[in-house]
Amino acid sequence: EMKDIELNEVELNEVGQETQLMTRETQKNGCVKVTVPENAGVKYTGLSKDELMKITSTAGWVQTRRALLALFLLGWAGMLAGAIVIIVQAPRCKPIPEMNWWNEGPLYQISDVNQFSEKGLKGVEEKLDYLTQMKVKGLILGPIHTVQADQLDTLDLVSVKSAVGTENDLKSLLDQAHKKGIPVVLNLTPSYDTASVWFNNVTAVAEKIKVSAKCLSTLSVCFLLLSRASLFLLMTFRALMGSVTSLSADEVSLVLNRSGVDLLLTGLPDPAETGVIKKLYSSHPQTSLGSLASRTPAAPIRLYQMLLFTLPGTPVFSAGDEVGLKAGVSTEKPQIMWDLENPAEEKNATAKEERIAVRNVFKALSDLRGKERSLLHGEYVSLHSSATSLAFLRLWDQSSRFLTAMNWGNDPVTMILSDSDLPAQAQVRLTTDAANLAVDSMVSLEKLQLGPKQAVLLSYPYAG
Repeated sequence: EMKDIELNEVELNEVGQETQLMTRETQKNGCVKVTVPENAGVKYTGLSKDELMKITSTAGWVQTRRALLALFLLGWAGMLAGAIVIIVQAPRCKPIPEMNWWNEGPLYQISDVNQFSEKGLKGVEEKLDYLTQMKVKGLILGPIHTVQADQLDTLDLVSVKSAVGTENDLKSLLDQAHKKGIPVVLNLTPSYDTASVWFNNVTAVAEKIKVSAKCLSTLSVCFLLLSRASLFLLMTFRALMGSVTSLSADEVSLVLNRSGVDLLLTGLPDPAETGVIKKLYSSHPQTSLGSLASRTPAAPIRLYQMLLFTLPGTPVFSAGDEVGLKAGVSTEKPQIMWDLENPAEEKNATAKEERIAVRNVFKALSDLRGKERSLLHGEYVSLHSSATSLAFLRLWDQSSRFLTAMNWGNDPVTMILSDSDLPAQAQVRLTTDAANLAVDSMVSLEKLQLGPKQAVLLSYPYAG
């Protein structure tokens, strides 16, 4: 028994020593050292090159390789044929019409430079970044040339009237606008303060305009505008714009066909007279027509903005339209625009919030207009028309479609919209009635309901 106890103690000591060695090794590097006998197994060497070549030359392997190569070639040929079929059967994209810079977005008109800024032309230059923020694609300036009422010999279309600045101020403005990608249009309406715009001598005035155009072409002027005129003469210049008001659709067509102007601005057609809109844009390219905004629209300003931005043609706004200023009101001056960023007094807080909201709608519409093909040059399809409401569709090839619906009346309206292109629902992009037509929500087009003085811009994808 004593021998058995001694043997057990020896065995336990040996185990304890091995455990201590393992513990020390584990603490040292986190691993357990295991000793493997050198001759524990047979070492695998694999096949030699000669043996591999011999095996792959057998009939079975040769046939397998040939079969796999044939499958690869058949698969490749099938994919190529499928790609060709897809290309052949895919609908052809409609060619995009020729576009000019004035077709890409809104033009911003500053008729009274001193009212826009107390610094005159220098003040306009300081506000170029603001125009960029508004996504403006061009600036219409003036008239700023010198002339005395009813005195043709005083007409100098190249000289800047001292009340707004100097020729150097104009050159600096043109250079900075060019750097910021804002083309400038100079309004060269000859006698802009009198009823006799052409001094009752069209030939003499036309000669002065031609001479002035050669001088102005050396500056960064992209366009000349002649407003309140019923007769135009084609000039050697980069481009020529005309402006007319109170003309019928037939008279506008006559001016476009005979004048040679690149862009003709007209008053915004009565929204209820969809026949006028159809007639204008069915007989003339959209790129040659523009719509002038009015400071006293019959509809609320946000409805008016939505209409102008989504109708065919180039939208043109006067300074202050983007915040809803009204013409002829002494308190409604462009200076209000520059005060919007200042803290509002409590009594003016609501009015300021409204103007900021109107400006945000303007900016959003301007952004959409500049990047959506359907709004840039899409077809115009009338969907609904009444004395107080209107709905129309703008669509282009396979691009997203846009549907404008508005109700400027005093009563709610339900529109029954029908067209083969219309889906069951469309997404709200912009709205004046966020409570009932939230942005990004889906609405049914079967019976579209609009409250009084409300408008909505919807969109849906091309469905093939």
